[in-house]
Amino acid sequence: MTVAESAASTDSKKIGLLNQLIRFIVIGGGCAVIDFSTYSLLLGVLGWPVWVSKSISFILGTTASYIINRKFTFQGANTGNTAAKAGAFGVLYTTTFFVNIGANQLLVVLFNATEAWQFTVFWVIAQGLGTMINFVMLKLLIFRD
Repeated sequence: MTVAESAASTDSKKIGLLNQLIRFIVIGGGCAVIDFSTYSLLLGVLGWPVWVSKSISFILGTTASYIINRKFTFQGANTGNTAAKAGAFGVLYTTTFFVNIGANQLLVVLFNATEAWQFTVFWVIAQGLGTMINFVMLKLLIFRD
């Protein structure tokens, strides 16, 4: 294989920023279903505390998101020090965990949430905040080319 063929092959494997963002949003939507379904089950059906329900649902949704995004969204960046990437992932998602859980809990307390629609709206806000942080940091730090 010539240098030109190798470069062309590498370029065809990389996807553009817009394509990555679209994939991230679609995958995130699916993982958000996992997150929200778990949250709703634990909070609404089982009556668990808000912070416990959100913590468990976040961990399940995030784990699914990481695995799927690593494979399909950021596949061109899977090379390199995987231990360092796993460590960076751990730091990023620990930070995002506290931002997400904290924002959700803060809104629930500030607005004295009692209605199901309030818990849903606050979950969406916390999820949106976490999603923005995750995409930027995954793209810039963990799965950079």
